Amino acid sequence: MQDLIRRAADIVMAGGLVAYPTDTFYGLACDPRNPHAIARLFAAKNRDGRRPSPLVGASLEQVSAAVDLNAVARRLAAAFWPGPLALVLPARAEIQRTVLGGLDTAAVRVPADATARALAEAVGFCITATSANLSGEPPVARASEISRSVAVHLDFVLDGGPVPGGAASTIVDVTAAEPRLIRAGPIAWDRVLESLR
Repeated sequence: MQDLIRRAADIVMAGGLVAYPTDTFYGLACDPRNPHAIARLFAAKNRDGRRPSPLVGASLEQVSAAVDLNAVARRLAAAFWPGPLALVLPARAEIQRTVLGGLDTAAVRVPADATARALAEAVGFCITATSANLSGEPPVARASEISRSVAVHLDFVLDGGPVPGGAASTIVDVTAAEPRLIRAGPIAWDRVLESLR
């Protein structure tokens, strides 16, 4: 698997597009600093640039190279990472705003899936983690379920077998003094609040 992860990472670093497993669904990885790669990502999903793509990193240290971490974010990361909690934080300048839907913030997390973390680590920077499906269609839990319409845009599929599926990640905005729930998910809002007490 390490050779396949290295191959996938080389493709991402060269501006390519890779499908890979996460701890929820299969995602699409590209370099969020590369405008050409981002355009390919949107073409694969048949999506315009108004919706932001979440990011995943291998570690808190890698995430901190992509976003500005504050004290609340660090506490939540310590409590729930690796896992399905994405934190919305100010994005650093090298992240293309097109991948963020024109915003200055990014939803980022460290996933529980070891393959996803290994891919981000091999790339050396956070990668995109938007679901590997056409916009508006259900996400997929197996590489074999990736639609032909998406697959034609991919340079590589990193098949890690079936993933758990279920609810998409919980998303919490921590850009202000008080955290705000953006999307409910596997990590309950009351658990998030409790971890900050």
